[in-house]
Amino acid sequence: MCLGIPMQVMAVEPGHARCVGRLGLRRVRTALVGDVAVGDWLLVFLDSAQERIAVERAQEIDATLDLIESVMQGEAGDGAAAFALPSAMSSEQLRALSGARAEANDTTQDNTQGEIA
Repeated sequence: MCLGIPMQVMAVEPGHARCVGRLGLRRVRTALVGDVAVGDWLLVFLDSAQERIAVERAQEIDATLDLIESVMQGEAGDGAAAFALPSAMSSEQLRALSGARAEANDTTQDNTQGEIA
């Protein structure tokens, strides 16, 4: 599984940024996201920034990673994840998640027109 880690830019260098996050201080490549500024939040994977993210998204991801970490350590995991678990979804949400169409909206066309009898 690949996980992006939110990190905040602390200093900028040509092609890189010094960032801090749950992994500590890292030198991060910024080629994929272009110019960055001190204070920007980046989603980092293997010391390479993959995208710019809002501070709210960074907090959601960190909260989700905290939850995963606590569960892996055998704790209850009382935190709030940044995603809905399938067990908490409605049948409509589960159909959308799986790519299935709702039965009420299923309007398959009658393809018998134009057939030779």
